[in-house]
Formats: sequence, C-alpha cells, structure tokens
Amino acid sequence: MSKFKIAIIGLLLLAGGLAVAAAVWKTDPEQSTLSFVGKQSGADFEAVFRSFTADIQFDPKALATSRFSVNIDVKSVNSKDQERDEIIRGPDLFAVEKFPTARYVADVFTDNGDGKFSATGKLTIRDVTRNVPIEFTLQSDATGAWLRGSAALNRLDFGVGQGEWKDTELVADAARVRFSLRLTH
Repeated sequence: MSKFKIAIIGLLLLAGGLAVAAAVWKTDPEQSTLSFVGKQSGADFEAVFRSFTADIQFDPKALATSRFSVNIDVKSVNSKDQERDEIIRGPDLFAVEKFPTARYVADVFTDNGDGKFSATGKLTIRDVTRNVPIEFTLQSDATGAWLRGSAALNRLDFGVGQGEWKDTELVADAARVRFSLRLTH
C-alpha cells in the first residue's frame, strides 16, 4: 500500500475519532420517578410507574450523538386507587397482559437555551408508535445530574381507551407525562 493511501486512511481515522460522544449516565431508580397525570370525572389524578429502565446518553455539547431509551413496565402503574389501577391495567386501557412494556426512544435533540432542551422521540404503547416531543432540563451537581421534563399526549392516539373507555367524558383524552431522573456516571 502506498504512503499516500496510508496517510489518507490515517486522516480519515483521525477525523472519525474527533466526533464527540455523548456522556453515558446511570439512572438511580430509588431517586427517579416517571408518572402521568390524567383527568377522571373532571379531577386530576397522578399515576406513577414503579418499574422502568432508562438508558440515557446525553451531553449538551454532543446532541448529535445523544440518545434516550426508556422501557416502562406498565404493570407497575400505581395511582393510589386499587380499583382504578385494575381498570388502567385492564384490556380496555393499557392491556398489560398483552402489552406489558411501553417504550420511548429519542435521538433528535434541540438546545433551547438557558439549560432547556427538547427532543423528538418515538413512544410505543399497545404496539402503537407515535412521535412524541418532550421538553426537559439537565441540572448537573457534584455527584451527577437531574434530568427533569414532561410531554403532552393523547391516550386515544395509542389505543388506550377501548369499549366504554373511548368516551372522553369520564376520562379525558389528554395526559401529561412527567419524569425526574437522578443520573450518575
């Protein structure tokens, strides 16, 4: 191989090595929360997912290589009302026996300034996938960071509401997802 080809290959490898990789974070499940707020009979209620995993690769200086991947055990939903939780887990809403996991994956990020960011990702619930934008902040401290944010969505877009639950008079279509993730390296 000629010295010229070797030099070109070396430059290509060097240039490829200059790409900045996003920081890989570990999520502390004891301090992290993932929930949604819905409206039932005109009153807000909050339900927490007690079990989820979040693979967070994020660096404000490396948005192009950043990625969120969140898997949610929908059986773990807890609204502090046993009857409501059974209905939420049931076949007309989350259908947890058939669709035990929801998933959110984002790899397109925007820096909105002042420590605020947005992302567009794909949320899958009940085997229905839709683009869902999120807004979030990343606040670093001496031991890690807090990633906090929210997203607005309509439950019926994902088929969460079959039979009598398609009617939005008792349970509103709109829901707000909230997350607060404690991240460490």
